[in-house]
Amino acid sequence: MKKNLTTILVAVFVLLSSSSIAQKQTPKKYPSKKTKSKEWTDLLDKELSHWEVWTGVPHKSVKNLPADYKKDANGENTAPIGLGDPLGMYKVTEDKNGELVLNISGKVYAGLTSLKTYSNYHMTLLFKWGEKKYEPRLDKLRDNGLLYHCYGEHGAFWDVWKSCLESQIQEGDFGDLFTLAGTSAQVRVNENGRFDANSEVIKKKAKRGIDAESPHGEWTRVDLYVIGDKAIHVTNGVVSLALTDAKDDKGNALTEGQIQIQSEGAEAYAKDICIRPITKFPKKILKAANL
Repeated sequence: MKKNLTTILVAVFVLLSSSSIAQKQTPKKYPSKKTKSKEWTDLLDKELSHWEVWTGVPHKSVKNLPADYKKDANGENTAPIGLGDPLGMYKVTEDKNGELVLNISGKVYAGLTSLKTYSNYHMTLLFKWGEKKYEPRLDKLRDNGLLYHCYGEHGAFWDVWKSCLESQIQEGDFGDLFTLAGTSAQVRVNENGRFDANSEVIKKKAKRGIDAESPHGEWTRVDLYVIGDKAIHVTNGVVSLALTDAKDDKGNALTEGQIQIQSEGAEAYAKDICIRPITKFPKKILKAANL
């Protein structure tokens, strides 16, 4: 009886410990306000004056293509539409509170590309999913991404996006790192390939450490901190990944570039899109990232 009681107590302790760990890993509150600063530049206006659009290759299911779009000899869509947004992938509307909201169609792969190049900055935005999904991702997770350190020609990756690093925005995977068109970086990871600030194992690609995304239909705060060739991905105030040693496709240090917001097969919305210069990472963010 005493042995059985001991076994039961141990089991209860393990259960409670596991529950405690799970609670620590899953944030309960989702911040809706960005860091206070007088240096923010608002990147969203009705004319999208801070941006240009590159539209990729339309899926064969897409109708009403531009009159001058040329299919290949077999009648297939193989060329990107190019610079411009004739299909309306990105539009700005006002919500009931008078706030400007970026409407991202997702119908065709495209990139909303900043006209300026940025280095040493903190970028923030609020993001949420719509309901519609499109080919070729009808049966896949809703997907988008915040691309940074973008450089070179449009269409370097999949005839759509530039060479860059990506802070992934996908259902359940906010903050993953993807390296597009020859770029690279280093991330501390655990045995499952997920970011772990205290690990000694370093990989060039990694999944986010903690899932801090808001429930579907609610806004998620996405923050990106960049200093030199280092960057920290933050989701709802939680560090999801940190990287160092960012390099371009020629092995040179990657410390600046344009920013792109993807359209990638899923309807989505973004607002409160702002950027400010910084000279160092905030202390709490830096400590959590262990850079």
